[in-house]
Amino acid sequence: MIINLSKNNSLVNQFISEIRDTEVQKDRLRFRRNIERFGEIAAYEISKTLEYTLREVQTPLGKINISVLKEQPVLATILRAGLPLHNGLLNYFDQADNAFISAYRHHHDDGTFDIKLEYLASGSFENKVLIIADPMLATGHSMVQTLNQLFQLGKPLHTHIVSVIASESGIDKVRNSIDNYTLWTGAIDKELNSMAYIVPGLGDAGDLAFGEKIQH
Repeated sequence: MIINLSKNNSLVNQFISEIRDTEVQKDRLRFRRNIERFGEIAAYEISKTLEYTLREVQTPLGKINISVLKEQPVLATILRAGLPLHNGLLNYFDQADNAFISAYRHHHDDGTFDIKLEYLASGSFENKVLIIADPMLATGHSMVQTLNQLFQLGKPLHTHIVSVIASESGIDKVRNSIDNYTLWTGAIDKELNSMAYIVPGLGDAGDLAFGEKIQH
């Protein structure tokens, strides 16, 4: 299932407009915070799909039964660009276990690149809801490789993929490779350029959040 959170008018559109804006992008703090805000909205929307149970709460004046999460999901992110988005999810699912994955593009002189996975730290998510965050779903290759690596550790009850911007080809890659998932995004763009960046997209989310890196 694909859910585009900007399809209907909401604050998501305001945050996406600022995230894309080259002038606003000059303020790294604001850029990171807007990505984090999107993660918070995605967390709230995802929370509506989860299982709940009644809990008796003692107030100063009596007792009341309130519907609360039956179980926290497991939050995963692809380093480093995914950190602000992950923080937004973690602000709402604040008792969740977390998983961190190093997945990056290893560029070659001819302009091509491979996806490298070098680090994975995760607790168990067997029969739990898994939420994985990566701000840009471009080709979809890094997301699919990362999920296949994670699935070797266990089978989640359901997988939620959260991306600020997704490309149509990235969505197709996930659709053709992964089962039992929901993709939450703030925008769907049609094109990828020769460097496999989303157009119009927003640029390099990791560089905009944390500074330019040396390519290797």
